[in-house]
Amino acid sequence: MDIGIIGGSGYTGGELMRLLSQHPEAKIKAVTSRTRKGQKISDTHAHLRKIIDLEFEELTPEEIASRCDIAFTAVPHGTAMHIVPALIDSGIKVIDMSADYRLRTDVFENTYKLKHTDPRDAVYGLPELHQDIPRQHFIANPGCYPTGASLAAAPFAGAGVIDRVVFDSKSGISGAGVSPSEVSHYPNMAENIQAYKLTTHRHRAEIVQELTRLDGSLNSISFTPHVIPSVRGILTTAHIFVKKELSREDVSAIYSDFYKDKPFIRLIESIPMLGNVRGSNFCDIGFEVENGSDRIVVISAIDNLVKGASGQAIQNMNLMFGLPETTGLWSPGFAP
Repeated sequence: MDIGIIGGSGYTGGELMRLLSQHPEAKIKAVTSRTRKGQKISDTHAHLRKIIDLEFEELTPEEIASRCDIAFTAVPHGTAMHIVPALIDSGIKVIDMSADYRLRTDVFENTYKLKHTDPRDAVYGLPELHQDIPRQHFIANPGCYPTGASLAAAPFAGAGVIDRVVFDSKSGISGAGVSPSEVSHYPNMAENIQAYKLTTHRHRAEIVQELTRLDGSLNSISFTPHVIPSVRGILTTAHIFVKKELSREDVSAIYSDFYKDKPFIRLIESIPMLGNVRGSNFCDIGFEVENGSDRIVVISAIDNLVKGASGQAIQNMNLMFGLPETTGLWSPGFAP
């Protein structure tokens, strides 16, 4: 497969290149950046020295399509909708890594306060929840927070046992993107945890979409994100209040059955830790049933740049081209 990456100067683009460089069936043919045209990719992504010997280019969608079998659009929200139509019309497969096609048009416009110029449907690229990804030509790659949150609660949603759920997610600072900000400034982040957008984070719309697709009666879903002094990873604590009493054995059976044959889900007996998934495409999930209560606490851990972004995109690519979904991704996390 010949690969094009549109918008390759950020963390997501760099992670795509790192992972694709180890993929046995993929060859990166073009990487674009309007601001870094003509510069060596390794000057921006120093970890790719001697791995990626290409320069950033400024190419039209048609030029990308003439050289590639698939394009990843790793561009800001509101930008992909102006690029994707020409790519699709040129006949290549597309995985959009922005939010532009993850939601229904009306939900997107209300959530992102943008007018959508290309209101087409796309399959939501969370492979553990969507069986229709193989042989698709266009996929909307999920957000990082919704990946960890949705995977934590989906088995219960599928079983119809959730009364209400409260998600508390903590993300490494790389989730804020490559451009420095007041939030990512070291004195503001070190030895600190910053909660933000306590009830209004845009990713809640994706979580609601995915869980209500499994249980249309579910109408109480809360989400609050935090940034922690870590580079990678999202640890999500899901406080799930259930409609009926469930034993540990009941919960284990529900999750094991829901995620059977899902290679990147690891159901563990202990409490998930970010250190065990960093650099990998795995999602670790653990839980505890609170005695004498209707609350079950489910923890999920993912790497926000891999399973939360670039790794999941490659997992989708594998399925789109009829490859085993683990191709190029079956590797452990960084330890320690």
